[in-house]
Amino acid sequence: MKENQISLTAIISAYIRGYHAMNETPKIFDDFLALALIPEERRTLIEQGFASGPTSGAGAGEMTTLPALLQAMGLPQVVSRARYTEEILEQAVEQGAEQYVILGAGLDTFAFRRPELLEKLHLFEVDHPATQAFKQERLAELGWEMSPQLHFVPVNFAKESLAEALRRTAYDPQKKTVVSWLGVTMYLSRDEVLATLGSIAEMTPAGSSVIFDYFTPINTELIMQAELRKIGEPFQTSFDPEELARDLSRLGFSLHEHASPAVIQQRYFQGQTDYYASEHVHFGWFTTTR
Repeated sequence: MKENQISLTAIISAYIRGYHAMNETPKIFDDFLALALIPEERRTLIEQGFASGPTSGAGAGEMTTLPALLQAMGLPQVVSRARYTEEILEQAVEQGAEQYVILGAGLDTFAFRRPELLEKLHLFEVDHPATQAFKQERLAELGWEMSPQLHFVPVNFAKESLAEALRRTAYDPQKKTVVSWLGVTMYLSRDEVLATLGSIAEMTPAGSSVIFDYFTPINTELIMQAELRKIGEPFQTSFDPEELARDLSRLGFSLHEHASPAVIQQRYFQGQTDYYASEHVHFGWFTTTR
């Protein structure tokens, strides 16, 4: 990602969530506000890209259908990981969680979409300064009212740590917290992922949760990898689930659940004809033990 440029994957992920909410049934995740956060000219560019998208898997002279293209671009992963995380968050709030930290928040709409939960939480949206500036400018254009429970935390991880950034805010390290980290681990090195998870373990009390998605070792689909490399956001890292659980145990986490592709398929895509869970994507849910 370039220094002063919003993450393009953040925009595409928001578009995918919004497209799904506005156009598809049944809804895996109803992000009915996502499209509004994307300026019209950027939505048009994305849709033009879809119209001229790859025809991978199609026969000679055939065009890939839009659902097939969205499947290849990760729609099932984007919508199911969002639903998975908010289901866990709802449980955690009932059990006393008071803070929600979204790492790599991008164009997340939770603060405006779930006011009934936000009133019970302090929400900390953590992201690169350029992405947060883009989002805050867009929120101002839309005139959306921001709750005092919402805290923007711009962080350049090349220059400061997550713990340092949160110390500048109302974040309380003694309060039970849920941390979501979606669509990010695959773009970082293994050491960067484990260092960030170690920081989360140190800055949250026992019983807090972290939820993230990750790839298992694969030969990444060449078309997607090439496209992501073009925009400066290539995949870097994958994890073996058992090895990851051992690594996180050493950092101070207990495995609550590995949601495997089979589990994700059964929970969210049973009976679906257009979409299916990616065979190489897992969701990890870990709780802190110290």
